[in-house]
Amino acid sequence: MPSIMLNVEYTLSTDKSKLDFGLIHQYLSRESYWAKGISPETLKRSIENSMCFGVYKDEEQVGFARIISDKSTFAYLADVFVVNEHRGKGLSKILMQHIVDHPDLQGLRRWMLGTADAHGLYARYGFKPLAKPERMMEKHDPDVYKR
Repeated sequence: MPSIMLNVEYTLSTDKSKLDFGLIHQYLSRESYWAKGISPETLKRSIENSMCFGVYKDEEQVGFARIISDKSTFAYLADVFVVNEHRGKGLSKILMQHIVDHPDLQGLRRWMLGTADAHGLYARYGFKPLAKPERMMEKHDPDVYKR
């Protein structure tokens, strides 16, 4: 699934060579609430070690998401965004549908993500609050990118 048409204006691709690293870094490091201050080096490693999905209008990247997964039992959805000028067109929904339908991500026991404001979007694709939060733990360093 290297590239597919989403509609007459937009395409989706998993081809990492098409990614606009500058756009992704600018958005995540300056505009996102979850990765503010991420260094280019850290972002580069995260992209190299993830499945990446880019959304494009013509050749211009307008959206992004990445999956951290063993492609067998577990996937973590991260860094999902559509740039402001292209929001409100259903692109995040189309992007999410293609991610959950991706052939390499079928039959997984668990998917996870973190969000502060998009619960409604992710609920459409089966995501729910943790059923047993008492079983889950985390090691979280929210200031890691500030050091």
